[in-house]
Amino acid sequence: MIVAMFCPECKTMLISSGGQLKCRKCGYIRKIGRADQMVKKRERTDNEITIVDDEDEKIRTMPTIQIRCPKCDNNLAFWWLRQLRAADESEVRFFRCVECSHTWRQYD
Repeated sequence: MIVAMFCPECKTMLISSGGQLKCRKCGYIRKIGRADQMVKKRERTDNEITIVDDEDEKIRTMPTIQIRCPKCDNNLAFWWLRQLRAADESEVRFFRCVECSHTWRQYD
């Protein structure tokens, strides 16, 4: 487990090494304490995507596009972009049909 905190002298990120937190810039060293060991790293999986859908009132002001809904064949949908993965990967475009409210996504 990597523990990262910031140097109180130069504000550079401290790196854990041999039971100590070390600053690469100014040489500050501090022993890793019990509070530092309680930090847990949690890995994120590709299947772990949460879409928060509490914007039903705001969705009426979103832009629309002419695209066929795969569920009801309507030709108009609201659309928005979300960054779901790393910053160097493209955004995901979401669509919601104005008739049946079916939501789907499209990757670039």
